[in-house]
Amino acid sequence: MEAEIIFRFFPHLDQSARSRFIQLRELYTCWNKSINVISRKDMEHLYVRHVLHSLALSCATGDNPFNEGTIVLDAGTGGGFPGIPLAILHPEVRFILCDSIAKKIKVVEEVVKALELRNVTPVVSRMEALPDRSFDLIVSRAVTTMARFVPWTRNKFRNQGRIMLLKGGDLEGEIKEAASKCHIPLSCFVVTNLKSLFPGLNDDFFETKKICEIKQTSYLCAPLFKSS
Repeated sequence: MEAEIIFRFFPHLDQSARSRFIQLRELYTCWNKSINVISRKDMEHLYVRHVLHSLALSCATGDNPFNEGTIVLDAGTGGGFPGIPLAILHPEVRFILCDSIAKKIKVVEEVVKALELRNVTPVVSRMEALPDRSFDLIVSRAVTTMARFVPWTRNKFRNQGRIMLLKGGDLEGEIKEAASKCHIPLSCFVVTNLKSLFPGLNDDFFETKKICEIKQTSYLCAPLFKSS
């Protein structure tokens, strides 16, 4: 499916955003030939399994967290997902896209440059090495388990922030592990199923896909973490 699938579910996009979404196909096809940031078999599903999946973060929860002036960290962005699609959708929001693998950030830099996305800053870094007290929202897609990921967010929020993770499958055990190891109440974890979010896709990709949100991030600051 091409970019029209994005326009179906986001009909109010302006011409600039539409043009940028259309350009993603050519840009990622070109860069993926030299630096494999999207699996070859997934390229034909770019708009559903990467772009639309990224944009789910903006419309799946009751309150949209991407407000003007918000600073968002996309941790372990890989080739720019979910950060680049979200940055196109929300030009008033600032996005920091980080990954520890330089060649992946090279792709992000070139895509950002081609799209003239002035609200995106690509960074080669591990998340835990980024400056403290810098972000309002941290997003990520399929990086690692929550029990490993959550400690990396320690002291990264400017104020009360949120973590939103694109995940798949049964999350009950993973949430319990993270809650126990990171000393976070289970009530702070909110799971949203995505299977009914984009009707009429004729693609079962979203059947098992979910967003796990962790709220009340005062629980994510020292000294609540204890060494194992």
